[in-house]
Amino acid sequence: MKKALQVHMSEAERRKALGAVTTPPELVDFMVSLATPQRARVRVLEPACGDAPFLQAFAQRYGSHHELVGVDIDPEAVAEARKLLPSATILEADFLLWQPSELFDIVIGNPPYGIIGEASHYPIHILKERKHIYKQRFQTWRGKFNIYGAFIEHAVRLLRPDGKLVFVVPASWMLLDDFARLRKFLSREGHIDVYYVGRPFRDRNVVAVILVLERGKEGLNLYDQGSKEPVIRKEVYRGELIRFETPEALAFEREGIPLGELMEIYFAARSPEIRRHPSVVREPKEGLVPILTGRNLKPGWIDYETCYSGLWMPREEAPSLRFFYAFPHIVVGHTKGARVVAALDERCYPWREEFHLVPKIPGLDERQLVQHLDSEPIQWYVRTLYRDLVPHLTMTQLRLVPVPSKLVPIKFRARQLRLWEGEGG
Repeated sequence: MKKALQVHMSEAERRKALGAVTTPPELVDFMVSLATPQRARVRVLEPACGDAPFLQAFAQRYGSHHELVGVDIDPEAVAEARKLLPSATILEADFLLWQPSELFDIVIGNPPYGIIGEASHYPIHILKERKHIYKQRFQTWRGKFNIYGAFIEHAVRLLRPDGKLVFVVPASWMLLDDFARLRKFLSREGHIDVYYVGRPFRDRNVVAVILVLERGKEGLNLYDQGSKEPVIRKEVYRGELIRFETPEALAFEREGIPLGELMEIYFAARSPEIRRHPSVVREPKEGLVPILTGRNLKPGWIDYETCYSGLWMPREEAPSLRFFYAFPHIVVGHTKGARVVAALDERCYPWREEFHLVPKIPGLDERQLVQHLDSEPIQWYVRTLYRDLVPHLTMTQLRLVPVPSKLVPIKFRARQLRLWEGEGG
């Protein structure tokens, strides 16, 4: 590990491969102000500390008599931190595998961001040999998982029963399905304050939040950028999505039937699976159709002619990838940001990614449903609740999208009414 870090990479390459993100000084100062010591002398930890900006700011604000500890996997960063803050203990170690003998009063910092994997696909490739160890070690690991989620879990476990975590992290943990376990874990561990800070990093296009967890308490507060009072306050939090809920948006949601009760929502075939298919080719030929992507999907219509994927296959072979390619159905964009973009695929083409909707009940007018999903009220609903917290729509978000009862067959509406009145199915 050391040789790879020291010899084969420049400093910029090394930082990128480790997911390091530089924190602006004003953000460091604000976070340190949220980490007020609760006793005369506290143990403070900065994981993935780099040159230890949080420990330096903490010592400057509250005094260097506190026990300050930094951990970093990069030996050059460790050497620099030791020079800048000789009063602290700076350790060279993999934080995710590090287990100290004592717990901490405060854990503060900016953990690395990124998914661990091969260099051709994922930024944090240096640690790919350790990924299987991390997956076994952390209970909240799910799916691809961004490494900052593991840092959050480990940091919380290193807190004393009344300790405090102060991390700046991407906002994606608030919404993505991969972080469902992490949200539940945090809800059990303590009270959560979330401060939305927009895009604070000069070298990363990341929407971030400050996550503050006070162990041993409960509930959740969500603060908007610059707000002194929470815009969302929950006395009890169970790990559900963290959204910018307004009375109007919640009323709109409750007035409709969740899309997930009306439609089965599937995800399309992914790129590796498509490329391995024996019928897929890279050159257009007579009798082949392009494999469509999100760029082919527009509000209410589909561009069947342009091949953005660079891949073609016989249309009759498409159902061998996914069964729903065999019949007309609604396609909804996955990577459209805080928007719902839907169209009816009447030609039954193969797709790479995107959401695909199959009715659970007979009699749904899918054309009307497409118009509703593309409508301005739905765009307002999505923008209000989710803003720019994640760059793409999740399956959970899509399932919650409300559908007005007038678009639902009468038989299903009657069944829903009986369920709501407690008569059962």
